[in-house]
Amino acid sequence: MRIYKDIFTGDEMFSDTYKVKLVDEVLYEVYGKHVTRKQGDVQIEGFNPSAEEAGEGTDEAVESGVDIVLNHRLAETYAFSDKKSYTSYLKDYMKKLVQKLEEKDPEQVNVFKNNTNKVMKDILGRFKDLQFFTGESMDIDGMVALLEYRDIDGESVPVMMFFKHGLDEEKF
Repeated sequence: MRIYKDIFTGDEMFSDTYKVKLVDEVLYEVYGKHVTRKQGDVQIEGFNPSAEEAGEGTDEAVESGVDIVLNHRLAETYAFSDKKSYTSYLKDYMKKLVQKLEEKDPEQVNVFKNNTNKVMKDILGRFKDLQFFTGESMDIDGMVALLEYRDIDGESVPVMMFFKHGLDEEKF
């Protein structure tokens, strides 16, 4: 299994247990689903919970939401009331990402810049349909993931978007 963490905050953002698609070499689209479960009950596909973890007969709180958000403890942020405030954040974040890329992989800088502009122009056109999520630390200086619902085969599917170059991949 691979866990993807924010390079600036170290927050866990998602894992490869979901359907993941790379768009234009800069943006991961991660396809989740809406779930309802007992609070704290992390359910990852292919994972079989131990029989020892069976309930003890107490009332438990129920939580519902997008499985990616719940499993990786992402926090919704309301810092971007309009496209202008998000664009301002994005410019600062991209500047930091380019600096990191210049250190790690200078050959990727131009590809990143060109493809990111194209991808973000498309996404900003759908700004009013987006929700924004930070990692568990809620550090706005790190990555802010995007969530939108898409109609796929007549079903509303939550799709989260993460910048590829803003993530470190850890193998477990």
